[in-house]
Amino acid sequence: MNKILQEQFFVDDLSADQKAVITNINDYIKQGLKGNTSSVAIIQGAAGTGKSVVLMELVRQYMTDKRYKTSLVVNHPELYKAYQDLAESIPNMKVKTIRRPTSLINDAQKNHKQYDIIFVDEAHLLYSKSEPYAHYRGQNQLTDLMNLAKVVVVVYDFEQVFQSKMYWDKDLLFKTIGSHPHKQFDMNFQYRMVASDEQVAWMDDLSAEKPLKPFPDNSDFEFKTFDTAGELFENIKKRNKEVGMSRVVATSGFPRIDGRHNVEMDTFSLPWDEWDPQRTHWAKREGSITQVGTIYTLQGFDLNYVGMIIGPSFGYDKQSDTMTIIPKKYSHKEIFKKRKDIQFSQEEYKTFIANVLNVLMKRGKYGLYLTAYDDALRQRLVELDKERQ
Repeated sequence: MNKILQEQFFVDDLSADQKAVITNINDYIKQGLKGNTSSVAIIQGAAGTGKSVVLMELVRQYMTDKRYKTSLVVNHPELYKAYQDLAESIPNMKVKTIRRPTSLINDAQKNHKQYDIIFVDEAHLLYSKSEPYAHYRGQNQLTDLMNLAKVVVVVYDFEQVFQSKMYWDKDLLFKTIGSHPHKQFDMNFQYRMVASDEQVAWMDDLSAEKPLKPFPDNSDFEFKTFDTAGELFENIKKRNKEVGMSRVVATSGFPRIDGRHNVEMDTFSLPWDEWDPQRTHWAKREGSITQVGTIYTLQGFDLNYVGMIIGPSFGYDKQSDTMTIIPKKYSHKEIFKKRKDIQFSQEEYKTFIANVLNVLMKRGKYGLYLTAYDDALRQRLVELDKERQ
């Protein structure tokens, strides 16, 4: 099994909290398998709380047992590759049981297949509306999955919702589940980052446009701000040589320059991450050190160090001393797609954009290096960082 993936998804020394959640979900699954209607187990938690570790322990237990007809589905192309790699190395696990949700739903409906258990990672990426362009013509993928299985185990993080076609909140989730039996299993303990609770809260406050303050200095988590993206990149390259898995990431909104749609700022100019059909996911590919990662390649993955470039759609308000979100400067238009069933406000679109930043900042286990495209925001972040030194 790939060492990097093994370290992320399988932990030899599970915490007492993780063991307790697994035991409780196990009891619920066994109860649901005896029922006459589909039941839903909801694993909920923020980024880095170990949701995927808990899920994979359950996957390894049930999907290697021939008594159960099972599948693991994920709508994230890079995670899909990672789970296929993991499946190849787990005894009695079949790679073909790892599916994208649209593929599984279309196949099961066409061939009248039913499952005992369907596991869904990153369930906040399930389509909550028809998406014919992606060959999904149903109305809600969770509804379809519930119709196909006795038990559906879903992993949700509502703070990782950032597109209208994949919109979820608690109201929509419970409306979709309806009268089906369901139980929520909350995970609120941070495992990815060595950062303290106060440091994680600082990232949340920044994304939420709250007044800025110096980054807390109360853990081994390394935080640095840079006045240039070029200097940030040099430091990320250095970390990558030392410990590996260190990458530059950015949010949308960078203007095209001479026909190029790169991330360009001061001496820094690199292309966005490129989709590659090969099985190696983006974060693990050596060549990705010369590309800029996005939510589409990094959601669900761990890095060691993150070099975060806050893009042009974020500014600074001196009067309130807050970072501001500017939706009109956010160039990735998928976020703003209209829906017939839900009308989104400007504030909700801002939340989508904030969620992207929040998720990317929390990819690094050991450190976050930060800069911003907006001059005033960058200067304020650097100024605050100097105050704590």
